Amino acid sequence: MADPNIPVAPSISGASHLHSGKVRDLYRIEEGEHAGRLLMVASDRISAFDFVLDATIPDKGEILTRMSLWWFDQLKGLIGNHLVSTDVPQDVAGRAVICEALDMYPVECVARGYLTGTGLLDYRRTGGEVCGIVLPAGLQDGSRLPEPIFTPATKAAVGDHDENVDYEAVIEAVGDDEAAELRMLTMEVYKYAHDLARERGIILADTKLEFGARPDGSTVLADEVLTPDSSRFWPAADWQPGRAQAAYDKQIVRDWLTSDAAGWDRAAGGPPPALPAEVVERTRTRYVEAYELLTGERF
Repeated sequence: MADPNIPVAPSISGASHLHSGKVRDLYRIEEGEHAGRLLMVASDRISAFDFVLDATIPDKGEILTRMSLWWFDQLKGLIGNHLVSTDVPQDVAGRAVICEALDMYPVECVARGYLTGTGLLDYRRTGGEVCGIVLPAGLQDGSRLPEPIFTPATKAAVGDHDENVDYEAVIEAVGDDEAAELRMLTMEVYKYAHDLARERGIILADTKLEFGARPDGSTVLADEVLTPDSSRFWPAADWQPGRAQAAYDKQIVRDWLTSDAAGWDRAAGGPPPALPAEVVERTRTRYVEAYELLTGERF
């Protein structure tokens, strides 16, 4: 059943709609040389607090797609990916890719080099642990960890929270060898991307990756990779542990929704209010800044 929180995906000639998430729409290509492949379309939708908002962020889908393509290229010496072609139907040009159909691992593979978000909540709730990993005492919001850690999560349905789990849960879900491989690949990708971003004045605080298996059993990156939707990017010059960090992502939206100006009571369960035009524009600007600073390209 379609989630009422997500707009109906547009029809695309020669493709059948399979699924829609908070941001992406997935289709199976039925005709032509790529028949049987998947068409993944990034929309301009934006979500916050498990709601897909009524507002859209102009150009967001194209920015996410271009950034993922750039990162796939940077990482190609480290790990393969699901990309087949960018020769997509004209009405989704620039914000869609044709990709392989993979057997996706049912795990959100998260790497954290800094303590914030749900990692910080877990640390405080457990008295010093994140996903079963014991961390030093006295860490604050934004503290750099002694070493990056693998903090997996379950894949939640749209409208539900991903739930942080320990490494044993990954073993139970996919097996010993596959769990070890997912952890190794996640940490390798994070460390490579962190160092590259740091050279450009950006801190990659954490990131969420998804992997899938090809028919031959090899594991490759899938979905999006290292975008402002799946990662926390902070300006390195502004980093200061002990407070919320400036961010190149939708934190502007979250901050407004929880401000007095929004007048929204999250606990009441109702949908968020409409975003002001100024918040939409500031959010778009942050996405563009992240793209341009990381890639060195103009959007």
